Amino acid sequence: MVRRITFAAALALAAPALGQDNLFKDPQDGALDGSEWLLDRKGFLPVPILITEPAVGYGFGAALVFFRESFRERAAKVKPGERLTPPDIYLAAFAATENGTKAAGAGGLVTFAEDRWRWLGFVGRPDVNLDFYGRGGKLETGDRSVGYNIDGWLSTQQLTRRLGETNNFVGAKWIWLDLDTQFDPGRPEPVLPPRSRGVTSSGLGVVFEHDARDNFFSPGNGWKANLEAMFYSPSIGSDNQYQTYRTQLFGYVPVDRFVLGARVNARSARGDVPFYQLPFIELRGVPVARYQDQNAGAAEAEVRWNATPRWALVGFLGVGRAWGSSSGLGDAVSVSSKGVGFRYLIARRLGLQAGVDVARGPEQTAIYIQAGSAWR
Repeated sequence: MVRRITFAAALALAAPALGQDNLFKDPQDGALDGSEWLLDRKGFLPVPILITEPAVGYGFGAALVFFRESFRERAAKVKPGERLTPPDIYLAAFAATENGTKAAGAGGLVTFAEDRWRWLGFVGRPDVNLDFYGRGGKLETGDRSVGYNIDGWLSTQQLTRRLGETNNFVGAKWIWLDLDTQFDPGRPEPVLPPRSRGVTSSGLGVVFEHDARDNFFSPGNGWKANLEAMFYSPSIGSDNQYQTYRTQLFGYVPVDRFVLGARVNARSARGDVPFYQLPFIELRGVPVARYQDQNAGAAEAEVRWNATPRWALVGFLGVGRAWGSSSGLGDAVSVSSKGVGFRYLIARRLGLQAGVDVARGPEQTAIYIQAGSAWR
């Protein structure tokens, strides 16, 4: 789920202010369109970041993005029948929100050996303020929630290899976290298992990805699947021994002027898991880390109506559950959300849509600025 303006969105939304008018008019219909600008964009580019995540509040930031080659140059290397992949991208970014959260980091996405290998990496310094509601929503202090700060360093590095000429990638992933946590000193601290607070975590894992979507920005057909298993152990530098698992599957089916989409997501954790690593329900309209437990799952359906060649209306409905510490899947409370939104085809030749979603969860309404699909 997209919680902030992605770099592609920022490029698209900022385009009209950065060039000549005729550069942003589509010769096919005369409408506002950033295809030509995006296709030729390379080198360094400053990009604004807008944050609307309800868990941390509204915020703003900036990134410096470097494109090693343009989309047009990358497209020239694509053989007939092959799918366009993004050019190599490097970035450095900083952002802050109204609740005092700050974060900075740098990373990149690189493909090499004719897109048979892909590296995705990021190193960051988070200083994040969140609320903890307890495992399974039970804080056991008499309070509904307690605020906490998480501060330190993190790194995630992933290297994958394409299997033959297929759309399947398999690879390895390393996650390293050196984080300190501090709960609100004016409130009773939650009851937590030993060594579940700020620790150093180092985990190695395996990842698998299948991507058969017709477009990696705003798909209208096809499906994508992700599988990930991470193993944290003292033998590789972790204070605690635990495991985390995650799987996601989503797809799109075109029906006349409609696109029907569906997504299922499941996460699980076992062992001496730091409380901030507990799985949580991921849905639009539900704050990050609001509903946490040993397991969490969600399902979401979306309908996109292409009212005109440029404009589309979106409606979505989702439900999720978190369970494991004191209840089974069948006994856990269901959390639902729903919402509507719109999309504008901001770059026709890239198939990129941008727009806004308004989602209503169990406790609040949230706004999300989207670029491409809301599902990653």
